[in-house]
Formats: sequence, C-alpha cells, structure tokens
Amino acid sequence: MRGQVERQGKLPFDAVRYVAGVDCAFPGEHQGRVTRAAVAVLTFPGLELHEFTVVERPTDFPYVPGFLSFREVPAITLALEQLKTRPQLLIVDGQGYAHPRGFGIACHLGVQTGLPAIGAGKSRLVGEFRAPAAAAGSRSPLTYRGETVGAVLRTRDGVSPLFVSVGHKLDLDSAVAWVLACTRGYRLPETTRWADGLAGDPEFRARPRRAR
Repeated sequence: MRGQVERQGKLPFDAVRYVAGVDCAFPGEHQGRVTRAAVAVLTFPGLELHEFTVVERPTDFPYVPGFLSFREVPAITLALEQLKTRPQLLIVDGQGYAHPRGFGIACHLGVQTGLPAIGAGKSRLVGEFRAPAAAAGSRSPLTYRGETVGAVLRTRDGVSPLFVSVGHKLDLDSAVAWVLACTRGYRLPETTRWADGLAGDPEFRARPRRAR
C-alpha cells in the first residue's frame, strides 16, 4: 500500500467546499475492545460544522506499534461511508509520511478512499527538528534518515507545534497551507477540534467548545 501513496499534488482553495476531520478513540469502559471513530465535515472556507458521523465497532486488530492504522481505519471507513457529503480533503489526527514505514494513518486513509489527505499529529512519531519560531505560521523541517518527512508547524503564537506530513495526493507545502487555512486561533485545526471532541464524547456537538 505504501507504493500507492502520491506525495505530490496541489489542491486549490477555490476547488474545495468541504473538508473533513478524522479521529479515533477507544472508550475506557470497553478496555480497547471497541473502536469509536468520528468524522466531522466542515464547510470551507467558513469552517462551520456541516455534517458528522460517529460509529463504534469491535476492535479486530491487535495493538502493534507502527501498524495502528490497521486497528483504526475499519471504523473510520465505516464512518466515512455513512456521510451524505463527500469531502474533498481529509485532515487526520495522526501521522502521514512521517512514520517509521512511511505509511501512517493519513496515507492509509488517502490510499483507501482516493481522497487527498494530510497527517496533522499532536506529537512527533519519528524524526529530528529544530523548534520553529514562536509566531503562528512558522515552520521547520522534520527529518528522518536524512530525508524531510514533514514540517513542524506553529499554528498559534507561542504554543506547541503540530507535526504535519503528507498523507496522499498533496505535496508538503500544500499540506502545511491547508492546515493553516483550517486553523482559527487555536493550536488544532477546526477539523481536528471537532473530530477529536466527537470521538471522545459523541455528545460533544451539544457542548460549548473550548480551546485545545
């Protein structure tokens, strides 16, 4: 599957009406036996919630470091299939090419769905970097085994950066531009804020949202 990843491409802003955030959780009461997946579809450029799905299914793949996408993707795929609106872009709370095997969950979902996809992780999985400048929009390269595999991106002044990498059908500069375009004053893009909240609590839509 890694050989099917396309790490080049542009996606013009004016060609996109809907962007989707994707996240997974494992509800504590089920002790990992159930996977909960959330997909939040937002309008673009308004970034208003348009549609969402939250599904739960039995976890049928063991916890194997480096292969976590095989544990999560079945539930995410089910959630995507239940959408009435097909998004033009996926922003995944996880890694893309910045992965020990060059095939994180954003790559997996991009290849499986055929959609452009971006990995925007809260923490580093692999690689070395120097901290970017403190201002929002600053970035520095994330390198692994002598190759640039992602960007360390400051999305809000003075807060911890995100680790952005290509998932599918986009180059790294485009991935960074899209993450910034989907961010509204918080560390996480709006897509991730919605998906992360829904995956952790299906009633999140009815609750006031807080900065994350």
